Amino acid sequence: MNVELTPRARALWTRFESVTGCDVSTRFYESFHFGDSESLADELAALVLAGTKRATAGLLWSHEAEGKPTPKPGDLSIVEQWSGEPVCVIETVSVIVLPFEEVGAEFAATEGEGDGSLEHWRTGHWAYFGRVCARLGKKPSTSMLVACESFKVVYRGRASEA
Repeated sequence: MNVELTPRARALWTRFESVTGCDVSTRFYESFHFGDSESLADELAALVLAGTKRATAGLLWSHEAEGKPTPKPGDLSIVEQWSGEPVCVIETVSVIVLPFEEVGAEFAATEGEGDGSLEHWRTGHWAYFGRVCARLGKKPSTSMLVACESFKVVYRGRASEA
């Protein structure tokens, strides 16, 4: 793994590797928090830990702007709270890239946000993707491509735990 991790994220990853009994660093994708605000990041991390949130969606433009590929099945990522406190490791199960307008109700329910409806997903993600587009100098459209990633939690625990 050739990535800079905070000491807390590194500690969580080291414990995760000791539990798996092998070096899984070649499968590391990123250490991140969901959303673009403290309240959203912490709420979504809690939903992941509760087993409610089992998917996430990101604009393909974001991946391109950051110069990183979309995640692929088997990739491992550390989910953090806004503060940088790592809370778990997730494994990507599947990724499907679709236009925003083609994301369906089943995926929206798997994301586990709000009431789980497609209407809630579209409203919330349109607002969020609009903010992302503004930062990227892009204009949001219903045809913008969204990477719809399903994942499972493979390790829980805070870095501060013994």
